[in-house]
Amino acid sequence: MKIAHFADTHLGLSQLAAIDPATGMNMRETLIYSNFLAAVEAIVREKPDVIIHAGDLFDQVKPKTAALTTVLDALTRLDEAGIPLVLISGNHSMPKTRYTRSPFTVLLYHHATVHAAYSYRYERVEIGDTLFHLIPNMLAPADYRHAFDKIACDGGFHNVLVSHGLASTLRDKRLRTVAELEIDATILSDAFDYIALGHYHGQVEVAANAWYSGSLEYLTYGEVRDLKGGLGIDLSRGEITHLPLPHTPMMDLGVLDCAGTHPRDFSARLADALATHAIPQGAMVRVRIAGLDGERVKQIRPRDLAPLREGLLDLSVRFLTPGDEPVMAERDDLIGIDYVEEFAAFVQRSNLKPADEAAVITRGRDAITRALQQRDEGIPDAP
Repeated sequence: MKIAHFADTHLGLSQLAAIDPATGMNMRETLIYSNFLAAVEAIVREKPDVIIHAGDLFDQVKPKTAALTTVLDALTRLDEAGIPLVLISGNHSMPKTRYTRSPFTVLLYHHATVHAAYSYRYERVEIGDTLFHLIPNMLAPADYRHAFDKIACDGGFHNVLVSHGLASTLRDKRLRTVAELEIDATILSDAFDYIALGHYHGQVEVAANAWYSGSLEYLTYGEVRDLKGGLGIDLSRGEITHLPLPHTPMMDLGVLDCAGTHPRDFSARLADALATHAIPQGAMVRVRIAGLDGERVKQIRPRDLAPLREGLLDLSVRFLTPGDEPVMAERDDLIGIDYVEEFAAFVQRSNLKPADEAAVITRGRDAITRALQQRDEGIPDAP
């Protein structure tokens, strides 16, 4: 059997300020939709027997209408090609309360062949000569073990495990998102012919038979060196290959030393640096600037940089001050921030009495966690 494995498409994600003039929608969101459909078409051309999506199909529990219609368009194409889809829910599209219905129930109304696991339990699907063992994102770390213990591999079939979460061997790579849970390394068993993982956004091998396909798109500048795309798996031959898939390009131009540059000459200096790189049309580009103190940075006029952004989806210019570590500029948006930990660190720097500090941290953590859950569930703020 031949399988195509991809994950973490985050349909519905809006980022950056650019607007698509044709639709009035956020340009980043629009590109994610179009690249997703192009990726599905590219996978269809590979003629796999099954396609696996290993979680985070949507960016939120209550997807936007455009996100849902995009998936329905993709299912129509897969139905035409006669390719079944196996998918699981990830932490971004997993309801956190019993009052929220899973967005995956919408897929059941399409006539395409879809096997979706999203109910916090182990499910098994037989397709041809392969058993797919599905463990979606769970409510607690121990739930993965309980689900895994229900698996019975069958030697008469190929056995493929599909799950979503962070392998314990990658715990230093936490994405710091709500409901991010760790997968015990013992679950990555060699009893499976292949283990298809989702959640980590880089394409990486975590065991001889276990891979993260990575996200389809670059979602933060911290991912700029990651390999994007999908994976092709030939179970009969035991071969795993990279599948290049359409996505918005991202480039890191490194650190530009502007010591001695007058603020009025900065835009020309930056333009020269950009011209030395072959930057694709519509790319996201990051450059970090060293050698300018705070006063000189304040004198740089934003309108002078506007012409440099033409033809790019984003130009992220970060000014490094003395003592800054380059890694501080790695995450250019809010996806990677752990708000709870940031709040606790702030309170601990506020010199409160120990009892007051503990009380404030506890109440703050509860409030932030509630707010994040409401955001992911699409629940409006109380009036």
